Amino acid sequence: MRAIALVAALSCLVVRVVAQAQVWGQCGGVGWAGATTCASGSICTVLNDYYSQCVPGSASPSGPTTSVSSPASPSSPSSLPPTTTSSGPAPTGSQIRAVNDPVFHFYLQNHDGQVVLGPESSSGYFTISGGTIQLTGATPLFLNEDTTTTASYKPLTFNSTAVTTDWQLEGDTIITTSPRELNFLACATSDTNYYSIYLQTGNDQPVGQSCSMQSLHLPCLC
Repeated sequence: MRAIALVAALSCLVVRVVAQAQVWGQCGGVGWAGATTCASGSICTVLNDYYSQCVPGSASPSGPTTSVSSPASPSSPSSLPPTTTSSGPAPTGSQIRAVNDPVFHFYLQNHDGQVVLGPESSSGYFTISGGTIQLTGATPLFLNEDTTTTASYKPLTFNSTAVTTDWQLEGDTIITTSPRELNFLACATSDTNYYSIYLQTGNDQPVGQSCSMQSLHLPCLC
């Protein structure tokens, strides 16, 4: 009888372990039939209606959480403080990175007020909700497309208000929906640790810069 009880207890433990999604794994969304709780040290965060993900962070063991930011009136791009790292609580949100050379696993971030791809050590963390992408931190900022240029490559900016409100996820890929665009240009700068990043809507390229076509993704499938 003791052996039977031990087997039953172990079976229950296995079921509980299997029922947890790993860090960066999917934990919810429309049609999702897998695990809805996350491994210790991560929390299930709603990124859109169809995709929730286990991201590192400390929280009470509860159901998925969501961060929704209401778009506000447009503002002009301005110089903003860079992304910083600290020994404090783990940041909330997900990293966004490129998966092709020459920026394989370079991460989206704020560097001296500019939107760039750079090292993982200074990576930004983002929430994607309600058509906006928000850089989390002490001063939350929104990722916007600068439409003032006539070229097909559109600079990206960080602003205190949401101007671009059609960001979405297609699987783990960052896209805009109006119109649907998923191509970006990564262009080398004088610092090999950082690349300028543009939303590409056509075939133009910055003159005199070495650029490559890229797509941007959440970490889960990259």
